[in-house]
Amino acid sequence: MNLSVQIGRLTLRNPVTVASGTFGYGVEYARLLDLNRLGALAVKGIRLDPVRGNPTPRTAEVASGMLNAIGLQGPGVDGFIERYWPFLAGLEVPTIINIWGTTVEEYAEVARRFDALGGVGALELNVSCPNIKEGGAQFGTDPRLLHQVVAACRKATSLPLITKLSPNVVNIAPYAKAAEEAGCDALSITNSFPAMAIDIETRRPRLANGTGGLSGPCIKPIAIKLVWDAAKAVRIPIIGMGGIQSAADAIEFMMAGATAVAVGTANFYEPQTALQVIDGLGDFMRRHGIEEVREIVGSVRIEKRS
Repeated sequence: MNLSVQIGRLTLRNPVTVASGTFGYGVEYARLLDLNRLGALAVKGIRLDPVRGNPTPRTAEVASGMLNAIGLQGPGVDGFIERYWPFLAGLEVPTIINIWGTTVEEYAEVARRFDALGGVGALELNVSCPNIKEGGAQFGTDPRLLHQVVAACRKATSLPLITKLSPNVVNIAPYAKAAEEAGCDALSITNSFPAMAIDIETRRPRLANGTGGLSGPCIKPIAIKLVWDAAKAVRIPIIGMGGIQSAADAIEFMMAGATAVAVGTANFYEPQTALQVIDGLGDFMRRHGIEEVREIVGSVRIEKRS
């Protein structure tokens, strides 16, 4: 069986990675599982300068999911390179570095810095961030801004570019097309959904930030629909994510059109999930006589009934 997939010029030995923000910088999980069995390792988002993040509590468990408002805490480019890159560069699997900024210029500069680093597998653009020059409008909810930031990063780097699209839009197809037309090599779908939970005894939000992002099994059907919609609109590969707990979940995303998948929230309560997904995907291929994993991609059967 061949489980390898192609994301732009980046070859993954299997289609299973981890979602940015759920796996730290890899080193935190190194004693819990064999990182070299992953298809790739996506790290927490990096901005040009260090970010302290939001006050605690920053996470809260909800029915079939989790709320988080970490606030994109991170060490900045220099801190990441100094503290984490020596470890990541020593792995056998490629590293996908999630990057973000508050202006188009900042995104491009971060992309340029990592392009010069050498050995990076790909860059993933987190576009669910406010553009301070546009009055706080999110890059990911304005096709014009989305095109600008992807195009600027494309000009700044020759690395494969993956755009992590925001789910906070009425129709994801125009945003997927904008990213593709601007030079993006792949899409990540989807990010967390804006949500809120309240402690009824204290009458206060369960997150210090008030609201946060909802992830976990509860969002899986919505995420699969977003992947399906985007796959019909573009030709570039999609990395599907949102509530994956098992190989069956991953296969659903792939049948909807995802070339690869990322395990996210499940990493917090079962760090072995990504490896279990890889093993289960191989079992499924054996049972169904599938030799190439790409045969699964987009294989959902939609029958229109009169």
